[in-house]
Amino acid sequence: MRFMFVGDSMTIGRAGDYTWRYRMWQHLGAAFGGPFEIVGPRTALYDDDGAGAPAADPPAADLPAAVAPAAGPPDCQGYAGPDFPGEARRHLAGWGEGWQHMAPLIGPAAGAAGADVLLVSLGLIDLGFYTRADQTAENVRRFVAAAREARPAVRMVLLPVIPNVRARHDAPFAAEVARFNELLAKAVADLTTDASPILLAARPASYEIDHDTYDGTHPNASGEHRIAGEFAAVLHQAWGIGGPYRPAAQP
Repeated sequence: MRFMFVGDSMTIGRAGDYTWRYRMWQHLGAAFGGPFEIVGPRTALYDDDGAGAPAADPPAADLPAAVAPAAGPPDCQGYAGPDFPGEARRHLAGWGEGWQHMAPLIGPAAGAAGADVLLVSLGLIDLGFYTRADQTAENVRRFVAAAREARPAVRMVLLPVIPNVRARHDAPFAAEVARFNELLAKAVADLTTDASPILLAARPASYEIDHDTYDGTHPNASGEHRIAGEFAAVLHQAWGIGGPYRPAAQP
């Protein structure tokens, strides 16, 4: 089974992070009970070394140009997990990229990689910088259609926008987040099919921005475990994939 992580800055992570992708890879390794792959066209973390641009892999020869990340260093080696192998670092995530950016990329990426399950965490960057809730929800639907065109039987798990510091202090923004999460739930209900089911993960019930992030938005080690735990829980409960989430003995 091939899993693809799709997301924004909370998913790509920055140099020095473990990332929730690492936590999920550890979980699958312990609980999946069979062979699996992590797939995607990128492997790098965001490297904010003052250049103001993310470190990225050069385009892979077998991927459409539209999917390839911007030119940059060959691979950021800044993952905190030293046991995280290069093939497991694969993803389709980008700092500052949201549903509107991923909708045109997901078809070529999922098709080229043969993705079976998409684990998607998007929405905050859209609402914060690009689109309002209704427009963002339309981009979710574009994303789903493009993924299915490339992989008709693909499964998807979508995470709602989780707590963040801007929503704490900006009431109109908090209202947009709440509205989008309602529309996301409706999109999942409308679009799920027997051939290509979609699940809505839960917002982590105990996620606290002062405890689970390092800046009010991006997850620290505790937050990474909580996000991975929600994906693991819905995969296990709905589809029997893996088992209950048990964090590995890591920071």
